[in-house]
Amino acid sequence: MRLLLDTSVLIDVLRLRHGRRDLLAELARGGHALATSALNVAEVYAGMRPEEESQTELFLGALECHDLTASAGRLAGRLKQEWARKGKTLALADTIIAAIALEQGCILMTDNRKDFPMEELQHYPLNER
Repeated sequence: MRLLLDTSVLIDVLRLRHGRRDLLAELARGGHALATSALNVAEVYAGMRPEEESQTELFLGALECHDLTASAGRLAGRLKQEWARKGKTLALADTIIAAIALEQGCILMTDNRKDFPMEELQHYPLNER
């Protein structure tokens, strides 16, 4: 399984919350691929505390990091527009993350499922563990 870790999960790992570090270690030992996106990296760095910098660099450096491609950018814009027509305003950052996950064939691991309502996007069942 290929997982794209959203910012909420990355922060939980870095701040030792909700057993997320153990969960990711278990998934990695099981051969699952752990990744994030460049946008998630930017979000983590935007909220990083000075004393967290070295640990953050080590952790994020161990993950595969997917960039925003032109095709994912087009998909993100279409997703935002599609949901706006349905009356739901999604953040552009969230549609970009969703598009990258879809383009890379990843399952999204996030605590904010409501921000990612796309039926075609698979979610890792965090709340069911």
